[in-house]
Amino acid sequence: MKQNVFTPEKQLKLSQKREKEIAKWEKEKSKPKGKFYLPYLIFIISLIYLTDEVASQIGPLMKTEIANGLFSGDSSVGILEILNMIAIPFQCLAIFYKPLSDKFGRKKFLFINTFGLGTAMLIVFLSNNIPLYVIGTCMIQFFVPHDMQVVYIMESVPSKHRARIYFTIKSFATLGIMLVPLLRRVLMDNMYEWRNVFLVPAIIGLASSLVAFFFARETDAFIDSRLKYLKMTDEEREKEKNKKELGNAQGGIINALKFVWSHKQLKWLYVTMALMNLGYLITMYYQVVISYGYAGKYGEITEAVLNQVSLNEVTSALFFFPIGSAVVQLFVGFLSDSFGRKKTAIVMSVLCVLSFLGFALGSSWGWETWLVGLCSGACIGSFWGAGDVTSLMISESSPTNLRSSILSTQFIAMGVGIAFSYVVGIPLITVLGNSIIGTLCICFAVPGFISALAVLMLKTKDTTGIDLNKVTGNEFE
Repeated sequence: MKQNVFTPEKQLKLSQKREKEIAKWEKEKSKPKGKFYLPYLIFIISLIYLTDEVASQIGPLMKTEIANGLFSGDSSVGILEILNMIAIPFQCLAIFYKPLSDKFGRKKFLFINTFGLGTAMLIVFLSNNIPLYVIGTCMIQFFVPHDMQVVYIMESVPSKHRARIYFTIKSFATLGIMLVPLLRRVLMDNMYEWRNVFLVPAIIGLASSLVAFFFARETDAFIDSRLKYLKMTDEEREKEKNKKELGNAQGGIINALKFVWSHKQLKWLYVTMALMNLGYLITMYYQVVISYGYAGKYGEITEAVLNQVSLNEVTSALFFFPIGSAVVQLFVGFLSDSFGRKKTAIVMSVLCVLSFLGFALGSSWGWETWLVGLCSGACIGSFWGAGDVTSLMISESSPTNLRSSILSTQFIAMGVGIAFSYVVGIPLITVLGNSIIGTLCICFAVPGFISALAVLMLKTKDTTGIDLNKVTGNEFE
């Protein structure tokens, strides 16, 4: 067994540092919150979630315009996606970045992530060349996966209403996406002025990050978990380490992966995540499908035709996209708390496929823009709803001290499905052209959902109503 080789002086310094941190967290926890703190916190988190949702959706909502603004030709979307692959290493770095909040606290990263998203969108607005656009995009892809606002919600609201409150907040944030088509209408005279749309969300992100910095408090769940770890003796830590128990580990990728690997529930939930994300292409190209669907009504699809439908039918449809998505996600929360996580995932998966067929066929058949917009919103809302319910099960199957790390490493599982769709899908889009995208999306999504739901139903247990402050991860074995 490896022995502790610290000198007495080193041990004293470590002890003093530990006592100082204990005093800091105990002082933080002792501060009175007031009876209106929870509504107040929900308001702050809602602003931050709005920023996150807009940052994650503004690219897909502007995909056709960005692609044709930076490149030209029928393969412009495929070329753009090849360029966007530069951001993949930054998404991977986020996996190592997120677990830091299990050691240093949630609040710091709530501020950093939101400020980073605001700055990234500001860079895209200011970009007058491809390299600067890539820098902004890479920053967005780095900060979006962190989702610290989700951890805040999970650790701050009553367990019996957790899904309702979470999805209500997310529904509000999703409605905020309506800002994008509004800005398209106001700030774009043609599709080549797409950069203008990034300015207002950037300002909102920077402002809400400052609100969080000054007025949000650290979560009690994190403080309790951190104090428990800090108050352990060196002998207790060594004993836990030698027993290879992870119940008191303070985050980290390796600890999280070991914990997942040793618990069947989490392991199969990760498999479910990988299979669900085979259909990830839908979230990237719904706006392109709508654009080329409406453009097809005019015969030959040219840049002039795309510009016309971009300013008219597409922008009009996108006004209704957030409504469809918000309604679905609000429904997810109530259904999940009332009937269970697994049943909700099934409903969302079926709805995703049906609503995709609705807006893909509807735009090419010339349906009313409001109906196409509602269907596209319902499709993306239900896709993320199925994934969010699965992610919620992962959160509810993880102990507090590893929760953020485990939620971070779930992106490894998601990345497997996304990578497969990229490796197979992007070359096909580049070779066959933008008009093939709709067919590819459905071919990936249907098998992915069917296999994911089979694993979810047969290999996992529902987590509805579990107390996140007490969960150890062993309850589902």
